[in-house]
Amino acid sequence: MKVVYFLVAILALTSSVVSAYDPSPLQDFCVAAKEKDGVGSNVTQVFVDQLPGLNTLGIGLARIDFAPKGLNAPHTHPRGTEILIVLEGTLYVGFVTSNQDGNRLFTKVLNKGDVFVFPIGLIHFQLNVGYGNAAAIAALSSQNPGAITIANALFKANPPISSEVLTKAFQVDKSIIDYLQKQSWYDNNN
Repeated sequence: MKVVYFLVAILALTSSVVSAYDPSPLQDFCVAAKEKDGVGSNVTQVFVDQLPGLNTLGIGLARIDFAPKGLNAPHTHPRGTEILIVLEGTLYVGFVTSNQDGNRLFTKVLNKGDVFVFPIGLIHFQLNVGYGNAAAIAALSSQNPGAITIANALFKANPPISSEVLTKAFQVDKSIIDYLQKQSWYDNNN
């Protein structure tokens, strides 16, 4: 009997109180909000860098969330064509053709369920013209389509592009280029 008491005493001294439970399921359905940038949109990318399983599959995905009047600034994907479907809201979208085609602008106002295609390498944009939030899914024909936001590339280059180059290219005073280079440019990609 002494052995039983001894074993119970040892067990009691070496044991800790353990409590285990599942966390509240409320968090399973919580959607984290990202900080808004200066243009009122947020792009959440799913490319090979975020999901290595996309390697060699030739596809990528992005979700674009827009605040009212939010803009996905003019940009290009040098390695992928984009097809966009509107999940909610109303978007004004467009792209500009190449110099050889006269830089023609193609635009359309899209509503929930509408689809639009942006050809590979062409500058394009999306603007929320509705009164509420908007959201869209972009599917791209590359696991790594790249994204070049035009304003960032020109005015936030590292090191900066010479003011002389930009002044001549845009045919404006140097003070305007200096002003633009001092601005906070957002790439809105996460």
